[in-house]
Amino acid sequence: MRPGSLLVAMPSLTDPTFAGTVVFVLDHNDSGTLGVVLGRPSQVEIRDVLPGWCDLAVDPVVFHVGGPCETDTALCLAVCDPALGASPDEDCGLRPVAGDVHLVDLDADPEELVGRVRGLRVFAGYAGWSPGQLAAEVAEGAWACVPGSPDDVLSELAGPELWRRVMGRQTGRLAVLSTAPADPSAN
Repeated sequence: MRPGSLLVAMPSLTDPTFAGTVVFVLDHNDSGTLGVVLGRPSQVEIRDVLPGWCDLAVDPVVFHVGGPCETDTALCLAVCDPALGASPDEDCGLRPVAGDVHLVDLDADPEELVGRVRGLRVFAGYAGWSPGQLAAEVAEGAWACVPGSPDDVLSELAGPELWRRVMGRQTGRLAVLSTAPADPSAN
């Protein structure tokens, strides 16, 4: 597992905090794993809290619920497009995560990113696992770890639709799960 990977909740994961989710991994090291849940929009508009950032955000322009940890903390991910200009650097408030995905310093000047990013998404909170915790959950079959894409971060899809899209591009058993009914007992 590495930054930029996706953790996809398997059907056996019934904890309501993570059931049916896709988590973008931000960091994975000896201290644990951090990520943000993708595709979980809230009702809080970015312009009401961080007005300078709303013009760079993609639709829907709201905070997304990134996870149960520190829900009063905002994290921002931007997708840079090298074709748009100079390569991003920390001077403009960007820190690389994986490929074209960067963490954004929300204390920086948003104007510095105009013309450098394809879009960004702001998250309230994050998901975190202590050392060994996630490995145990993966071994139990609660999560599948699959490659991520910058488009996943900016996707307008939410909840089950995002989950099905991510699973549908996998192979074998994971791809088959993408076509299963949400409630197998209704089959």
